[in-house]
Amino acid sequence: MIDWSHQLERVRRALADPTPVHWEDLLLMRSRDGSLARQMQPAPGVEPRPAAALLLLYPHDNELWFPLTVRSSALPLHRGEVSLPGGGVDSGDAGVVGAALREAQEEIGVYPDAVEILGTLAAFYIPPSNFQLTPVVGFTPMPFDIRANPAEVEAVFSVALNQLLDPATVETEEWEHRNLRLQAPFFALHGYKVWGATALLLSELVARLRRLTPHE
Repeated sequence: MIDWSHQLERVRRALADPTPVHWEDLLLMRSRDGSLARQMQPAPGVEPRPAAALLLLYPHDNELWFPLTVRSSALPLHRGEVSLPGGGVDSGDAGVVGAALREAQEEIGVYPDAVEILGTLAAFYIPPSNFQLTPVVGFTPMPFDIRANPAEVEAVFSVALNQLLDPATVETEEWEHRNLRLQAPFFALHGYKVWGATALLLSELVARLRRLTPHE
């Protein structure tokens, strides 16, 4: 039987390991020859805006789950894409952690005081928004009512951590982007294709958990 407290301890251990995850273990768009097809750093002279997103774990049916949002089709960027609650760091935020907590409260109604911060994943660049995004991983032991903000979120669905770790959830398709044929990997979850920045950060967590030995 899955035990959420054991899952939580494994997440803590995975985040505490300072060893970086190699890009080959991440879900990144690639050219047909296998080379990276994603801009990983801002162009020279471009200063990205710090941003954060919250991956919030919570127990349900004795395992850990986390919510994903479907972005509103009215938003100027990334409309209709699956993401985590997040956005740019504002001047009044307590860094990336404060921004992640604020955005989660604004988008899905999570109270910051109910969240324990477990750690962060590697920050990375998102070209369309010019964000340098830091994924923040948190945990709440208490059930909460998801209240989606319709101005930003069209839908919310939750995924079991064990489902994310199942290799069968990863699929790859050939997509056309800017007149190029690219290999696009994604997590197939609840009828959605979770790709791009969200797939990148989720795949880092998966890679970190998989490299733990079974007894850890």
